[in-house]
Amino acid sequence: MGRALLSHFLIVSNSSPRLVSSLKCRSRGGLPSKYCKTPGLIRQNRNLATHNGCGFRCYCNVSLSEPTAPVASSSSVKKRIVSGVQPTGSIHLGNYLGAIKNWIALQITLPYDTQQLSKATRETAAIYLACGIDNSKASVFVQSHVRAHVELMWLLSSATPIGWLNKMIQFKEKSHKAGGENVGVALLTYPVLMASDILLYQSDFVPVGEDQKQHLELTRELAERVNYLYGGRKWKKLGGRGGAIFKVPEPLIPPAGARVMSLTDGLSKMSKSAPSDQSRINLLDPKDVIANKIKRCKTDSSAGLEFDNLERPECNNLLSIYQLISGKTKGEVAEECQNMNWGTFKPLLTDALIEHLHPIQVRYEEIMSDSAYLDKVLADGAAKAADIADATLNNVYQAMGFLRR
Repeated sequence: MGRALLSHFLIVSNSSPRLVSSLKCRSRGGLPSKYCKTPGLIRQNRNLATHNGCGFRCYCNVSLSEPTAPVASSSSVKKRIVSGVQPTGSIHLGNYLGAIKNWIALQITLPYDTQQLSKATRETAAIYLACGIDNSKASVFVQSHVRAHVELMWLLSSATPIGWLNKMIQFKEKSHKAGGENVGVALLTYPVLMASDILLYQSDFVPVGEDQKQHLELTRELAERVNYLYGGRKWKKLGGRGGAIFKVPEPLIPPAGARVMSLTDGLSKMSKSAPSDQSRINLLDPKDVIANKIKRCKTDSSAGLEFDNLERPECNNLLSIYQLISGKTKGEVAEECQNMNWGTFKPLLTDALIEHLHPIQVRYEEIMSDSAYLDKVLADGAAKAADIADATLNNVYQAMGFLRR
C-alpha cells in the first residue's frame, strides 16, 4: 500500500485564465503574515486525493516563453498553468469534462499493476492528445522523465513539518484502511511530491474543481515557508537573485463541468474506482455501450426536466452533461428540455455523446497506431519541461546553500 510512483502526466500551459476563487490570507508554522504575498491559504480539510486509482503519470504543458523566476505581471501577461492526471483505469466522461478539458490536477499514491503501467501511460497520453491538447502549445510528458521532480521533492521534504503531513485527510483515511504496519512512507510524503510537481514550473494557477481548491493548501504553505526560510536577502547573500524562490499558485475554478456525477447515483462523483462500469461513460466506450448506459442510468419519476433541484440530482447531472457535450448554454438546455420526458431526453443525450466522442475515438486510434509519434511527443515535452524545472531546481539548491558542481 502506498508505493511511490513518479509516473504521472503533467500539463503546463500559458494562457490568460479567469480566476474564480476567494481565499483568505493566513499563515502557518510561525510564518509572519507579511509573507502571504497572495490571497492567502485555505483552511479546509486537506484531502489531496480526488480520485481512487493505482499509480499515475502526469502530463505537463510548459511554455518556454514565460520567465522561470516569479515576476510581477499585469492582466495582459499570459499565466502559467500546471495540471496532471493518473493513467490507470478507463478515462471517463467526468475526467474529460472536469479534468482534461479544464486541466484539473490529479495524482495519487496507491498500489498499481506494474505489468500494465507502461501500457496505461501511453494510452492516457494518446487520449489527452486525441481530446485536443496541442503539443505545439503545451508540453506533454511523463513525470518520471524529468528527474527534477524527485530532487525537489527531497529538498521540500526537509522543509516540511511532519505534523502537516500527519494531518492530511488522505493519509489518515488510507493508512487506517491499510493498517499502520502496512502503510508505505510514500503515502505520507505524497503531498510533497505533488507540491514539487507544481512549484517546479513557477505555475500561476492549478485548475481544480470547486470542491477541490483545498488541495492546493499544502503546496501554497510550502511555497510560503521555503520563500520565508531561504528566499529574500538570505538567498541574495548566497549570490542569488533574491526575492521569492517560488510563485504561490492560485486555484483556477472552471465555470462549469468540474463535477460530473455517477450515472447510477446523482450524489456521487463519477469515478474510475466505482465497482460498476455502468456508473460512468468511458471516453472509448463503443456506441452501443454508451446507448445502453444512458438507457439504464438512474432517473426519477417527476414530470419535465430541470436544473438545480436538490431533490432531483440525477436530472441535474444528466442535463449538465448534455449542456457541456452539446456546447449549449444552460438557459438553452433548460428551455429545450423543460417539457421532455426521459424517453425523449435519453436518446437525445445518447446521440450527443456519441457524436462528441466519435472524433476523439478516431484520433485516439490514429495516435496509438503511430508509436514513433507518441514517443516523440513525450520526449520533446520532457525536454522542454526540464529546461524550466532545472532552472527552478538550481535556484532552490543555491538558496538552500548546497555546493553545486
